[in-house]
Amino acid sequence: MQKEFSYPLVVSELPQSEQHYHLKATAENCRYIRDILQVPEVREVEAEIGLKNTHTTGILKIWGHIRAKLVLESVISLELFEQDYDFDFAYTYDTKATYASQREQAEDWTVDLPDVVEGDTIDLGDIVIEQIALKIDDYPRKPGEVFIFESEFDEKDTSNRPFEVLSKLKK
Repeated sequence: MQKEFSYPLVVSELPQSEQHYHLKATAENCRYIRDILQVPEVREVEAEIGLKNTHTTGILKIWGHIRAKLVLESVISLELFEQDYDFDFAYTYDTKATYASQREQAEDWTVDLPDVVEGDTIDLGDIVIEQIALKIDDYPRKPGEVFIFESEFDEKDTSNRPFEVLSKLKK
């Protein structure tokens, strides 16, 4: 499948000066992102992204602000509702590292190591989609909806409780 929302950058060709990018999804891009995120509808995605590549250290810092408008399905009522996202993010890549070298230097697994650039290319579109996916609630529900559990069993009737039945057995 051809990527519809793709902004690839070759890391080795990035200058050391700070770069800024504005990404805005078209209607066709929104359908592509909807399929990736597996949500009923993506109405809008827009991102302001900055990046700074430091050739001497190999560190590539990416930061930005994302605005998105999605239609989600409530896990409680199964009704569709619109959810707005408006958030900042930051990413760090180590352009000189490999996964093998990171494994060797990662003695403490609680340390947050920079991501590795695979194949000298990063895709700003993929980063935006990933950040949105991380913000979507695993169990979305409409604002104000609360799940209330109602037991189908009578709480006062103890005849169907397995431990009550067991306690009545002869020893």
